[in-house]
Amino acid sequence: MIGLVLVSHSAALADGVLELAREMAGPDVRLAAAGGLALPGRPLGTDPARVAEAIRQVDSPDGVVVLMDMGSAVLSAEMALDLLPGDLRSRVALCGAPLVEGAVAAAVQARLGADLARVLAEAGGALATKAAHLQAGCQPPGEPPAAALTPPPGPAQVLELVVANRLGLHARPAARLVRTAAGFPGTLIQVRNLTAGRGPAPATSINAIAMLGLSRGQTMAVEARGAQAGPALEAIRALARERFGDGPDEEGPALGVPAAAAGGALLERRPDGTPGASLAGRCAAPGLAQGPARHLQAQGPDIPQHAVADPAAEWTRLAQALDQVRERIRATLAGTAERAGRDAAGLFDAHLLFLDDPALREPARRLVREERLNAAAAWQRASEAVARDYRALEDPYLRVRADDVLAVAGQVAARLLGQEAPAAPALAAPGVLVAQDLTPAETAGLDPALVLAICTAGGAPTSHSAILARALGIPAVVGLGEAVLAIPEGTPLLVDAELGRVTPDPGPADQAGFRRRQEALRLETAAVLGASGAPAVTRDGRRVEVGANIGSLAEARAAVAAGAEGVGLLRTEFLFTGRARAPGEDEQYEELCALGEALGGRAMVVRTLDAGGDKDLPFLGAGRDANPFLGWRAIRIGLDRPEFFKTQLRAIVRAAARFPMKVMFPMVAALGELRAAKALLGAAREEAARAGWPVPDRVETGIMVEVPAAALRAHQLAPEVDFLSIGTNDLTQYTLAAERGNPRVAALADPFHPAVLDLVHRVVQAGHAHGRWVGVCGELGADPLAIPLLVGLGVDELSMAPASIPRAKHQVRGLDGRALRPRALRALRLETPEQVRAAVAGWGA
Repeated sequence: MIGLVLVSHSAALADGVLELAREMAGPDVRLAAAGGLALPGRPLGTDPARVAEAIRQVDSPDGVVVLMDMGSAVLSAEMALDLLPGDLRSRVALCGAPLVEGAVAAAVQARLGADLARVLAEAGGALATKAAHLQAGCQPPGEPPAAALTPPPGPAQVLELVVANRLGLHARPAARLVRTAAGFPGTLIQVRNLTAGRGPAPATSINAIAMLGLSRGQTMAVEARGAQAGPALEAIRALARERFGDGPDEEGPALGVPAAAAGGALLERRPDGTPGASLAGRCAAPGLAQGPARHLQAQGPDIPQHAVADPAAEWTRLAQALDQVRERIRATLAGTAERAGRDAAGLFDAHLLFLDDPALREPARRLVREERLNAAAAWQRASEAVARDYRALEDPYLRVRADDVLAVAGQVAARLLGQEAPAAPALAAPGVLVAQDLTPAETAGLDPALVLAICTAGGAPTSHSAILARALGIPAVVGLGEAVLAIPEGTPLLVDAELGRVTPDPGPADQAGFRRRQEALRLETAAVLGASGAPAVTRDGRRVEVGANIGSLAEARAAVAAGAEGVGLLRTEFLFTGRARAPGEDEQYEELCALGEALGGRAMVVRTLDAGGDKDLPFLGAGRDANPFLGWRAIRIGLDRPEFFKTQLRAIVRAAARFPMKVMFPMVAALGELRAAKALLGAAREEAARAGWPVPDRVETGIMVEVPAAALRAHQLAPEVDFLSIGTNDLTQYTLAAERGNPRVAALADPFHPAVLDLVHRVVQAGHAHGRWVGVCGELGADPLAIPLLVGLGVDELSMAPASIPRAKHQVRGLDGRALRPRALRALRLETPEQVRAAVAGWGA
């Protein structure tokens, strides 16, 4: 690989250009900066000795290119050559290209393995992009004309995409496109700007791509010819779905699935020039599936509009219906938690909140009491008004909350009309479910053995239904448009949710391509799963433990199967929910032992009861807090009810005598709370020992850092514990004063906010200063975009849903923690979550 040296009078400028070039080309490119004088403070100037040393650092048999800024930088570079031995001097070329543009172009070509002549040519033509934009027809003097491209034989395949990047296809995404295209040698790939009528441009030239001037909202066409044309376009399509590495600039909480770019229909041109019949949508849940189309015709109840004689009685009827629906949703929540995990089931917590939301109840009350409208019509009108408000918002994540409001409203209306609430769609035989859209309740009730995939005309990847589909492992494509509803019942479908593509009535070529995709995905999945039992060790030799967040025996077994190295978070709430009274000590002990048995000797972090907030337990008699998340919850309940708390602690210490278990206290905000909880743990251990139970000499103890006060004072808390685990879900909502369960502000609760990441870094620093390991057990720990950032910040352990473990471990093994650290620290200095996402996009590639 060609080495590159950047010479500038300014040390800061040289370092900045190096950072930019490395970001565009990737970490493997050989780069060195020689900026400023070799004096304290690195003052302005150039030093031949520094240039010569930089050349030695990046020396390669393929050659070295030296780029300079101006004046004496050229003289210093020439003098540096005289300081080198003859064989090395013969491999060095001085390049007169502009420093910034030339460095980026040269670095991309070097990363692609181009020879010295090609690197020099790309660097020399780098200024043409800017000149073409500012002065049409301006070309650098002496630039040779582009060589004619001879297309390989065979028909062309065309991929049309709408550019979704906020700043268009600027240097960084263009560089990623060039690197992707270069991975298919022998395939001619060209790009056009269909909106502006520019092109074609070879996809292997960053300058040519940049000169197309592709901006946000414009349509680009990527045409490929050759034996690997199909796979090349699929790779570019996948890259476009990730906004060419820029990261999404408008999305809700991180979901672990890249958002698809707008449009993106893959058009495989037939010899007669007509496109294929594939429908393009957006990936909501990844995977491949095939089967006959099975249509769902969802119909809500007909709502009468009559007036009533007794408004008070009608309001009572509405209150009763709300109570009935509340119980149904709680049952759905419990069932979903068993099938798909507590994280997925938590989506229904928001549905419960809708039932008590004043924005719904107050308008309905006025319609019933003041206008004497019947309860079903009043509730429906209030719900539709709130839904309209959601749909008027700009944020796409919040817009789809309108569907959740109407789904709950439909259940209430059905109860008021004496009908059963809409049941989950059921298929008589296996197939691909086709519908306008699905509600979260409908999705939660799907049987993956019958529903092979989901294809909807509407919907969004950020919807609760999409999250549930991912949790259930059902491939899903949304946003296919009305055309999908016109597919006849029973029509064979190929569903490539990875690419957001659905092919009805596929031909032999479609089926052959699909089988190749299946085999490639099978091999990739097999490789990831095959290594899931191995530890996650970064390329620089750092061990990152990957554990599971669980809340049931079924999830414990799934964690073991997925390769979990332990349980980083046991949510003990599953022992308490859905009961009229709390479980006794023996019952809790037996459940903990069953979990320990299932884990086969793996360590388990047992979080003590985290009730309150959105997890109300009636037997606690907590009453209604004006703000439950800031009220009487978690460790506060335990300290106020010491005998109740010690019942759980005795069960834990008894189980810890048989299985490796650690105790974690939730929502600790002050040192006094931690010491009081530890005292109760010690008392519980003594009581269990006096009762004749075997107990361990000590139980490792930690806290869940989810209150900003704990993060800010972690240096005081760390000496008192054995570990710290960061709960990024609550830490985010408390730091940003945005309740994650409130649809109106949920988008503000973004864990990529620099303020949240700064607190994470503070906790890691404090923990390591006192020899304590630090984990992340919130949803951020499973986010593929966040994992390189967390590793760079020094996090020792990641804990997540079992299904995410194999790919997370695979991703960690490809990271260089030492190289990521300075980049992670720079990300902390950014201003917005969007900037952080854009900065870290591609770090895990």
